[in-house]
Amino acid sequence: MNKKFLIAGALLGAVAVMLGAFGAHYLKKILTAESLQTFEVAVRYQFYHAIALLAAGILYKDFSGKLMQWAGNFFITGTILFSGSLYLLCTQPLWRWLGPVTPLGGLCFILGWLLMAISFTKKN
Repeated sequence: MNKKFLIAGALLGAVAVMLGAFGAHYLKKILTAESLQTFEVAVRYQFYHAIALLAAGILYKDFSGKLMQWAGNFFITGTILFSGSLYLLCTQPLWRWLGPVTPLGGLCFILGWLLMAISFTKKN
């Protein structure tokens, strides 16, 4: 097991619940429908990758540790870049310059999933 990934996954999941509630109960009143939908995408992808981190943490010892380590690190980085940039983009209009950061986060997610898949082919 990788304790770092388990802790990060649990914390990112908890924060996703809090942000989802914040969006549903507070931001719903002040954001446009389009911005609220973007916020919900950020929460959804944060949830997906919190679960992916938990999986990476649990599977770490049974599959290629180095590849799983990279996968988990890409999931963390992707969450910060993808979800983090979307949170700022839809709530802080002055942060529009972050737009190009979002796809980099998506690329990190893709790399994380691919590395996880490759690690399954290289069992320890």
